[in-house]
Amino acid sequence: MVKLEDISSLLEAPAHLPHKPPVRAPSAYKPLHSYALDKNRSYKQQYGDMYFLRLAKIKPAVEEVAAKAWQDTQIGGERAKRVDRVLDVRQGELCWVAGTVYMDMKLKPNILEDVSKDRWLSAPISSQKYYSDDGSDQTMLEDDSGRVRLVGDLLSTIPLVTGCIIAVMGTENTHGEFEVIDIKVPDLAPQPERWALSKAPSAGGKAKSEDTEMTDSPSEGGGKKIAIVSGLSFSGTDASYDLELNLLLEYLLGEALGPGEQAGVSQISRLIIAGDSISMTAAKDTDDDDDEVKKRAQKKYGYDASAYNPIPSQLFDEFLSELLPSIPVTLLPGAQDPANASYPQQPIHTAMFPISRAYAADAAAASASQPGWFDTVTNPWEAEVEGWRVLGTGGQNVDDVFKYVESDDRLGMMEAMCRWRCCAPTAPDTLWSYPFQEDDPFVLKSCPHVYFVGCQPEFATKVIHGPDGQSVRLIAVPSFSKSKEFVLVDTETLEVSKVRITSR
Repeated sequence: MVKLEDISSLLEAPAHLPHKPPVRAPSAYKPLHSYALDKNRSYKQQYGDMYFLRLAKIKPAVEEVAAKAWQDTQIGGERAKRVDRVLDVRQGELCWVAGTVYMDMKLKPNILEDVSKDRWLSAPISSQKYYSDDGSDQTMLEDDSGRVRLVGDLLSTIPLVTGCIIAVMGTENTHGEFEVIDIKVPDLAPQPERWALSKAPSAGGKAKSEDTEMTDSPSEGGGKKIAIVSGLSFSGTDASYDLELNLLLEYLLGEALGPGEQAGVSQISRLIIAGDSISMTAAKDTDDDDDEVKKRAQKKYGYDASAYNPIPSQLFDEFLSELLPSIPVTLLPGAQDPANASYPQQPIHTAMFPISRAYAADAAAASASQPGWFDTVTNPWEAEVEGWRVLGTGGQNVDDVFKYVESDDRLGMMEAMCRWRCCAPTAPDTLWSYPFQEDDPFVLKSCPHVYFVGCQPEFATKVIHGPDGQSVRLIAVPSFSKSKEFVLVDTETLEVSKVRITSR
């Protein structure tokens, strides 16, 4: 006997699930275009003007800090006095002077030596560290008048790199060196209030005033969030990693989550991709003979069609096209992406994204400074997001500062750059840069509320404070291809949480 079952219930909608899907939170977003270059830019000019521009802009701030700290300083009955130029320092006189730091390091690359030895390469030679343990590195202070060598035990406790502006107090010794007693930096620049450039949301929004506290506790709030990911490194050569990229996509779209988690993900109002979205590592063809390999290695100049692999950019375009109908995306270039190598990197051209470029701003909107749903931006990049001033980079600036110092503390380097008021101090010495003549955009005119750096070895975050009540949330964003992690920033408290994607 065959038993018949009533299957009419299969046609009914599940009663325990919500009938309405959650709605993506809107994004309040205003890019500042602080690092956009003119279309008629020229590379014929010299780079020396950048250092003089930087010194002229930051020197008044550091001299103000130094004057407050040292105006009543006396040592051995002698009062410290200010001198205008490095060459005005006199032997045996207690004084202080401001200038630009220059690090003389034997492991640092020298472009003049490369040219003289006919080693002109398409990319700079990268070494792990410029810092030497043998004590051969020298610290100089220079301005438009000259240069003096700095010595003293204090220098080993304070990280310094080429291009930062400082004030030093001390005296010149019999060897013509400046014995440093104390060092001052400009410290954090003035910080704008929240919603300084755009209008805060009215009823229904949860914008808080500028006195909102930042904490280091994990994020628990239910407010809007910003997702930041870096180092996606699309290559198409690793099937297991492709699975994790798909899981990331499903997480951001809410497809791999239950109804409760979907409501939380819907509060992610914007995704920021901070550099190295394309992998330069291509699968090697084992059938290539040695002669073909040598032929490719010898080609240095011009376009090499045989070396181009379109698959990574196609996969990245498909990834973005899946996201963009649901969430706005801001894309910063990185060291491996198809953009100019020198700082500031200009936006990746939308021609690289034949599917996703439909969501980018058209020419008319771009001329009116209206960002598209898909916004390709510069590296570094500055914007007002949910009312907060945000500064972000793809990581090259911190990676280059890392080579100058003994420490591995990436957050400490980020903090130092904020207090130096310069987000790329080593440009143009060891970090390739455009030769600016009228302004140095790397000088921080205003202090950000959030400063993130992509493509870092591991996740880290902390809050730093300035003398005038400034608070800055520092975030080191790990490379997703290595860590399988990205970060979420709560737009009300600026608390940060880490999310790990794994296929295991």
